[in-house]
Amino acid sequence: MQKNRKNRILIADDNLVNQELLEAYLAETDYELAFANDGMDTLQKIESFHPDLILLDVMMPKLSGFEVCETIKNSESTKNIMILMVTALSELGDIERAVSAGCDDYLSKPIQKYELLKRIENMLKLRNFSDELERLRRYIDSMEDSLDPSIEKNKENQ
Repeated sequence: MQKNRKNRILIADDNLVNQELLEAYLAETDYELAFANDGMDTLQKIESFHPDLILLDVMMPKLSGFEVCETIKNSESTKNIMILMVTALSELGDIERAVSAGCDDYLSKPIQKYELLKRIENMLKLRNFSDELERLRRYIDSMEDSLDPSIEKNKENQ
């Protein structure tokens, strides 16, 4: 079963100018967008918006991007959301901390439109492919569960 909705991107940044820039870069795409202004707002928006990808700033009030990322990746219900950290932090230690927090990719500001769009496209392809694999796995499991027990027994003996 293919999902019929547009891919959803949550832009989480406390700086309105950065939000507007990312929105402008994504204006010609077919993604559904939502915005969050701080770490707590980001976690709340996830519950109502159900994003496929989050463009996540690191330096935000209430909860940092690192803390938000760890929370998302440690939750069974949200761990498959793709996270692209978009931040002014570019030191090796910052990148290592982002990876340790569970981000899927990292982009340092100032960002280039083409690079951002390609990374988003690739991350969403990966997300959609992973979703399709999960649906296929569930289908195979349900088919195996519906097999006659004698067939299942023969399968185990082989």
